[in-house]
Amino acid sequence: MKSLKSYTVVLAAIIVTIGTISVHADKSLPTNLNNFINVESAPGQIVNQFHQAFETGDIKTLRSHLADDVLIFEGGVERSAESYASHHMLADIQYYTGINSTTLEHRVTIGVDLAVSISRSKHVGAYKSEAVNNINFETVILRKVNDKWKITHIHWSS
Repeated sequence: MKSLKSYTVVLAAIIVTIGTISVHADKSLPTNLNNFINVESAPGQIVNQFHQAFETGDIKTLRSHLADDVLIFEGGVERSAESYASHHMLADIQYYTGINSTTLEHRVTIGVDLAVSISRSKHVGAYKSEAVNNINFETVILRKVNDKWKITHIHWSS
């Protein structure tokens, strides 16, 4: 039951957090709202290291933070770390090395063995000779396995 309780707590936190995030990219959040919550936590650091690895092209670090059975939604679906590494990872690295990403909001909610990271960032630059200027939304679910946080799900949209 501990696992079910953990899932319930994290799901409730997701619902509350999503309710407070602005879904309109052209509107800013009130200045009194804390847009950065628990980003220094262990799961928050994993997500930040994951982002930094994209920017530096560090494939080893990217792969080390993914659970083998990760599920990634990004226009399509990748159902494993191996599949992602062989299909879209290099294109995502190329994208991130061609743009500047500014995190506008990042909130991490932590349960016993599950954590959820929800963020919003501004991307500006160029990818494949095309200008990039958009707001990106990211949801990352992490699971604690053998005292290590692993990314089990990513959903990216812009």
